[in-house]
Amino acid sequence: MIDATPATREAIVRDNVNIRVTNPLADDQWDSLVARHPRASVFHRRGWLEALARTYGYEPFVLTSSPSDGPLENGIVFCRVASWVTGTRLVSIPFADHCEPLLDYEAAFPAFIDWLRGEFQRRGYSYIELRPLTPLGRTSCDLRASCSYCLHSLDLKPTLEQIFEGLHKDSIQRKIQRAEREKLSYEGGVSGELVREFYQLLLMTRRRHHLPPQPRTWFENLVECMGDSIQIRLARKEGTPIAAIVTLSHRSTIVYKYGCSDARFHNLGGMPFLFWRLIEESKALGVRDIDFGRSDLENESLITFKDRFGAKKRTLTYYRHVGKKVHELLDRRDSWVFRRVVSILPDVLLSATGRILYKHTG
Repeated sequence: MIDATPATREAIVRDNVNIRVTNPLADDQWDSLVARHPRASVFHRRGWLEALARTYGYEPFVLTSSPSDGPLENGIVFCRVASWVTGTRLVSIPFADHCEPLLDYEAAFPAFIDWLRGEFQRRGYSYIELRPLTPLGRTSCDLRASCSYCLHSLDLKPTLEQIFEGLHKDSIQRKIQRAEREKLSYEGGVSGELVREFYQLLLMTRRRHHLPPQPRTWFENLVECMGDSIQIRLARKEGTPIAAIVTLSHRSTIVYKYGCSDARFHNLGGMPFLFWRLIEESKALGVRDIDFGRSDLENESLITFKDRFGAKKRTLTYYRHVGKKVHELLDRRDSWVFRRVVSILPDVLLSATGRILYKHTG
């Protein structure tokens, strides 16, 4: 567990900036900071961190330079991921598309990096990873870009009519109209039945892509921990579930996080139909934008699908402090060995494989 012993505390003072550690699951001031900070997202929230701890055993903590006897004014949240397979490391934050440091980069960032560098050396971590929404500049010290993704966001300020006109006519507009002609039914919520139906569709999708599914307990814990910030939206054809999405909300942004479908019904337009319902409901709630999430740069089909909703894309870059040899080994394991092994597993083993492997891949 991360702590700040007296010996450590002396080593983490730089330019009169004293770094201390607090527990975001027990410190109500963390909730207050996340609620008001302009860079905070749903991935900073206590519910996300609690679900990570419950499902995977990750240890969340926050670094802050705010004194313990005053309000929490800044912080970087991490999870300690301990794995005998991929090594022990600090990640900000596991399974989140992005997680901004909630602090003044120019004034405080070097002191935080000093603390992290010292912790890296003391604990022998494999690496430390930051997933900022905005690129790190010269203040990044010895953090190096490790991987990049494509991140899409849809601006909801235009009218619904204008947004619909911006959708790709063949791939999206006509699919939505087809779904309406087919009289697809729609349900939203977080009931146990919706979780079950969503997970069955997720199993189908992950098998199709030769990837293990996340454990069902992850989604059950998200539903329990995130409260009214999570929503499952599901489309049915004559009672049969055909497509589903999971979204997360924070202030004026809704994040599309998970999607799945039954390939036998793709021609009915279930996914475009669900996204359009998401857009309609978000507009009605006064949501400012929809975060369509990250896409691997080589996943051209997913990037094109998001492009066709009129979503704007940008590059999202992660940064690591890591030894060169470990960095290369982890990259090979994540991108080659992991996918190769999973691709040859029988479908019946995929769910069990996901329960075992996801703990090691955060």
